[in-house]
Amino acid sequence: MPKKKKNNQVFDSVNPSYKQKRGQLRSAEEYVSGIRSGDRTILSMAITIIESSKDTHQQLAREIIRQCLPFSGNSVRIGITGVPGVGKSSFIEAIGRQLIEDGRKLAVLTIDPSSTLSKGSILGDKTRMPLLSTNENAFIRPSPTSGSLGGVARKTRETIILCEAAGFDTIFIETVGVGQSETSVKSMVDLFLLLMLAGAGDELQGIKRGIMEMADILAINKADGENIQSAKQAKLEYENGLSLLPPAPSGRRASVHICSALEGSGISEIRDEINNFIDETKESNYFHTNRENQAVYWLHQTVEEQLKQQFHNNPAVKKVFKLKEKEVKKGLISPFAAAQELLKLAQQDSAINGDTHT
Repeated sequence: MPKKKKNNQVFDSVNPSYKQKRGQLRSAEEYVSGIRSGDRTILSMAITIIESSKDTHQQLAREIIRQCLPFSGNSVRIGITGVPGVGKSSFIEAIGRQLIEDGRKLAVLTIDPSSTLSKGSILGDKTRMPLLSTNENAFIRPSPTSGSLGGVARKTRETIILCEAAGFDTIFIETVGVGQSETSVKSMVDLFLLLMLAGAGDELQGIKRGIMEMADILAINKADGENIQSAKQAKLEYENGLSLLPPAPSGRRASVHICSALEGSGISEIRDEINNFIDETKESNYFHTNRENQAVYWLHQTVEEQLKQQFHNNPAVKKVFKLKEKEVKKGLISPFAAAQELLKLAQQDSAINGDTHT
């Protein structure tokens, strides 16, 4: 069928998913139907709605998630982190291609750092994964951090639900790797993989005991050329260090591997270790228990986030917040006393107006 261009958009008479004007919202049922049928355009649109801060978008997002929830939970969720320069994108592309060859469908959610000044982000992960980005069994979605702690996008967990409903059975979450986001990533994945460099030193790597304790698999990347011997030595050192740590809640001690994403060496061994980890944790029921605990964790996190938003969106609070900031700067009132006054004001206004503001 011929395609027509109108208002800079392509309309296809065969595929109705493109028959939409720019900015026009669909019903939740239409988004869910498109997601379930594997329409990547609709999936991307739905994720954009989830990431939006507009009230109308958030209401629609909640309904989309509600309808997708029964079709979610059937994937393996893997967090991948490491300092910039460790080769995360190359590693993901190398192991992702192997998983796809094994018959898996892979969604890669990459978290891009947003500038605290311009609020912009690079969102260039697709260009760093050229082979995966053109594979029909892979879906790459870069998302800005939007100022959330440690580079974890605020809506990543909801995006996972949509990707699972779309049929992706393996989810990678790549973080910025600045040393602050690991806790949030750990709370939404089944396996946490930490990429390392040999000979970089603890100070350069930013590796702390807490991060090491969270890792289920350590992979020393760029073990090629002159780096092979130093990678092998680093493997021994990390194995010795991990032997001093208490066993993880999963009952498994983290394993250490060396690999080269550039040459493809060691990647299949890490893939096999991932499969072994998932199989063993499912047999021990840790996999299921961990998912339940994560759901409760995100219940608490969401309540805290919603309360914070309601507070800052309260009209009565907005009227005096700047004034209280000035009083705190001048030392006329302590930050704690100002906070108490603002919280009390928000409670009184909510009681009078019945929370109609939100």
